[in-house]
Amino acid sequence: MSPMSAARSGRRSGTLCFVESPVQLLNVLEWAHRAESTDTTDRITLVVLSPTDPMTRGQLRRMAELARDEGHTVRWEEARGGATAPFHTIGGLAGALRKAARIVIGDPFSRYVQLLLTITRAAELVVVDDGTATMEFVSQLARGERLVRWHRRGGRPGPRDVVFAPVSAAARRRLTPDGTRRTVEVFSAMPIDSVPDGVRVTRNDFTWTRARFGPPRMTKGADLVGTSLVETGVVDPDRYLEAVQALARAHGATRYFAHRRESSDKLHRLATETGLEVVRPDLPLELIARRGPIGRTILSFPSTVVHTLPLALAGTEVRVAVCDIDPAWLTENASPRAQGFLSGVTGTARDVHRLASVAPAM
Repeated sequence: MSPMSAARSGRRSGTLCFVESPVQLLNVLEWAHRAESTDTTDRITLVVLSPTDPMTRGQLRRMAELARDEGHTVRWEEARGGATAPFHTIGGLAGALRKAARIVIGDPFSRYVQLLLTITRAAELVVVDDGTATMEFVSQLARGERLVRWHRRGGRPGPRDVVFAPVSAAARRRLTPDGTRRTVEVFSAMPIDSVPDGVRVTRNDFTWTRARFGPPRMTKGADLVGTSLVETGVVDPDRYLEAVQALARAHGATRYFAHRRESSDKLHRLATETGLEVVRPDLPLELIARRGPIGRTILSFPSTVVHTLPLALAGTEVRVAVCDIDPAWLTENASPRAQGFLSGVTGTARDVHRLASVAPAM
């Protein structure tokens, strides 16, 4: 008897999904679409652990509307709305966590999610894409390492890391397959080389996105996709703006699609100094591009979209091009892992045109 059958024959039933970003929610919808085509999936409840960032919240609300249109139940939690919010959120979810047969998560590095994982006894765990972080998560799980985001690798654990270490270790054990009692699936569009024993990897090819949106109308020019590498402390802000300006001039880009985590001050400066029209998307870029209008060429630095956009735009004439990060752009505080990881993101991307790092604009 499979873990799913065992769970259904007992008290546990239903699928509980935890998301903290619009991309995670999109990938839950992709997973659900695939699961429904291959299996009689239990009812799905999407729990949005809402962040405080206004742009992310706006995109999440739009994605929640799409999820409801697909027939899923959406539960919005103000999980970060004050000092007592986490206690209320976790307390309110404890019963549902204990009853769920399957748990779907979008960010295994999230302390919130790790804490929730210590409560559940679900027989099935599914990790859907949270961008390039999924590649690092699977690698760390295969090596038995503690779960640390790639841009923080090499830094010393802080006091909060030390206090939270037992919870993180328990979550890592929960995300490790345990014979016939617990299965773990990774649903991903990212290239995954080292797969831990017992983990099932399912390919996300954006079938739901392509069926629901498009094909897009294309413009003659190029569009440039922003990144939060400055905000995460990896890339120097001045070098980044110089690279954006040089890339836009070289390829005739006129629009800049901002990452949801990019700061307003940086975007204002970018618009002023480069002349690009800054667009703040109200949905993940995969849906924006599929809906259109979109440039015939999409320019990006190493990021998730160099893997996902070719899949979402399959069957169209849109070309995705990725520009390498010059090591000289990195900050002195960047993790020693940063350059190798970013090069790996670029080098493993399929169906993209690879550009050399651009020279600063003169």
